[in-house]
Amino acid sequence: MSTQRLRNEDYPDYSSTDVSPEESPSEGVNNFSSSGSYQRFGESSSTTWFQTLIHLLKGNIGTGLLGLPLAVKNAGILMGPLSLLVIGIVAVHCMGILVKCAHHFCRRLNKPFVDYGETVMYGLESSPSSWLRNHAHWGRHIVDFFLIVTQLGFCCVYFVFLADNFKQVIEAANGTTNNCNNNETVILAPTMDSRLYMLTFLPFLVLLVFVRNLRVLSIFSLLANISMLVSLVMIYQFIVQRIPNPSRLPLVASWKTYPLFFGTAIFAFEGIGMVLPLENKMKDPRKFPVILYAGMAIITALYISLGCLGYLQFGTDIQGSITLNLPNCWLYQSVKLLYSIGIFFTYALQFYVPAEIIIPFFVARVPEHWGLVVDLSVRTMLVGLTCVLAILIPRLDLVISLVGSVSSSALALIIPPLLEITTYYSEGMNPLTIAKDALISTLGFVGFVVGTYQALSELIQPSNAPIFINSTSDLA
Repeated sequence: MSTQRLRNEDYPDYSSTDVSPEESPSEGVNNFSSSGSYQRFGESSSTTWFQTLIHLLKGNIGTGLLGLPLAVKNAGILMGPLSLLVIGIVAVHCMGILVKCAHHFCRRLNKPFVDYGETVMYGLESSPSSWLRNHAHWGRHIVDFFLIVTQLGFCCVYFVFLADNFKQVIEAANGTTNNCNNNETVILAPTMDSRLYMLTFLPFLVLLVFVRNLRVLSIFSLLANISMLVSLVMIYQFIVQRIPNPSRLPLVASWKTYPLFFGTAIFAFEGIGMVLPLENKMKDPRKFPVILYAGMAIITALYISLGCLGYLQFGTDIQGSITLNLPNCWLYQSVKLLYSIGIFFTYALQFYVPAEIIIPFFVARVPEHWGLVVDLSVRTMLVGLTCVLAILIPRLDLVISLVGSVSSSALALIIPPLLEITTYYSEGMNPLTIAKDALISTLGFVGFVVGTYQALSELIQPSNAPIFINSTSDLA
């Protein structure tokens, strides 16, 4: 796709954090292929309420889902699901705030559509503070910054996920059987460090992101959706069988590990950037609030069920991704490979968003005949950066928690309540609403600080060595 359109202010919503495994081909194309001119009704590309619901579901179901069983372990078998429910309710409420503020500015400015960054910018322009009004343009830059951090963070997670799963499948190849029921001793054949696997994937991912046309990437999106859906069904099919006695599992875990739970949970729920593009593409946007609340209720139920069942099934042996706990039989090894294939193709789709924000900045500063060289060079450097960061933080659980705490908390919890205050304060607000918004943003900021600190602290001085055993196997 040409980057020329990004040199104008009128470009689509890059705040959608999931042109991802979960993004359907048509949704990805609709979000990013159009120009900045949006119409609410009468578009041939308008979606029905059911299509919007499917896009919403797929946009919130990704790698974060697989890390939720470990998140529940970090919170406790009782505290975990209760906290997931509360975070889900608050996250949906913040999505509703964003939609309400966007509608407010669409009516005031007579614009058909405003994206996340524009909404924050206009919100700051409405602030009673002259300093905020004079620096309102930074609102959009802040949203773009956290979006870039989030998306590149997702790409780091994918490097670690691919390395861990392929390493486990290859090392257990000699002991892999057709029997998925019996606990058998599996002798792992040591291959190489997981960081070398990341370097192995690097050139292939570089070649993948050289595909700049989103319509071509949509084919990969379809493959990713199918492979991940099949894998998810097989994971559920396994974890609901013969659940062990949960009496030994703590109801409430140590407070020291709770910040890691927060980071993983908000990483999973961080889909706020997609709500405005989805609402805009509906044939009847008035139905969107119902779709939003119904869809997020389904997603929250899915998160809680997988998190609890995964922790109940594997107990203290649960790993950063539940796929790493599946049995060493060919059926479930194929599940790991299928999900990994989906994640591999998803890398290019997640990478697309920050690339389309960053690359035009460099391309616009070189002669036109150097444009393609600079474009591909920046893409290569960005992929290399995500690989280096993944190598530096090779623990999947910590990468997910760190990305969630640093950037996802800002986009999903901190910014929307503050946006509501700046948007409506001059028009008069109920003091209880102001207190509620201040409380949500404060809790989000505390989670941001404490979650980031705990993830970095665990990275520097691990309190527990990472678990590398398979739950159905004993290492010899």
